[in-house]
Amino acid sequence: MRAGITILPEYRWTEARPKWQAAERYGFASAWTFDHVAWTPLSDGPWFSAVPTLTLAATVTSRIELGMLVASPNFRHPIPFARELTALDDVSDGRFTLGVGAGGQGGYDTKVFGGTNLVRSPSTRYAEFVELLDLLLTQDDVTYNGEYYRAANARNLPGCVQKPRIPFIVAANGPKSLALAARFGRGWITTGTRHDTLDNWWTSLADLSARLDDTLGDNPNFRRILQTDAAPVYSLSSTECYRDFLGRAEALGFTDMAVPWPRASGPFAGKEDILETVATDILPTLHA
Repeated sequence: MRAGITILPEYRWTEARPKWQAAERYGFASAWTFDHVAWTPLSDGPWFSAVPTLTLAATVTSRIELGMLVASPNFRHPIPFARELTALDDVSDGRFTLGVGAGGQGGYDTKVFGGTNLVRSPSTRYAEFVELLDLLLTQDDVTYNGEYYRAANARNLPGCVQKPRIPFIVAANGPKSLALAARFGRGWITTGTRHDTLDNWWTSLADLSARLDDTLGDNPNFRRILQTDAAPVYSLSSTECYRDFLGRAEALGFTDMAVPWPRASGPFAGKEDILETVATDILPTLHA
């Protein structure tokens, strides 16, 4: 089981830098950030772009895997985005992993564009987004004609440090997106579905995991990442809670778990001393 931490891009760099460095020092296997114009529950507060945040994080760390959760076609176009991803992969010396998702249709990332980025078939756009990104990151001189995206002789030099390209972790719940994850993903990520009780949330995760099994078959090298943001209980509310989340996630076949860094108030409100205890008492047993 690999332990990850998610640091929201809401802090000025003087405050964010020590968090990214601490994530590596604590022994987390991965550190992630959200990719939004602004995340809906915190859209009235400060927010920074994911790409420069991760670029800076790469310059102040040396070992930890860095990732984005999750890039979507709501405001990303594959052609310029592929250039940014290539730069991130280069600056991090191959430590970058891309999470991709379809993107919600009712949040801030849609409303801020006045609804002009709403589409008739989000699943088709999502499939094209992932397919074209795959082509742009693995091939040079790409021409592509889809319903939502086109490319004409798009170049990709110098290409990715990681071969054949940076790994994709694909967010998926339904049959079409699960098939997309199986085709293009190095792994799958889910938050489960929202429920009022923790038991019902875990049940939703068991159901989704079973769907992935049906789609994927036997693939022991495929990562399964649980992002605990949607849980009705904050996963770092106590060390006992965190340990319980790890155990239940592993029992469902998850290989990784990413939990939000404690915030002072609001979503994911918690105490950083619990994070420090987790780093001292639990993380060493995972990576022993």
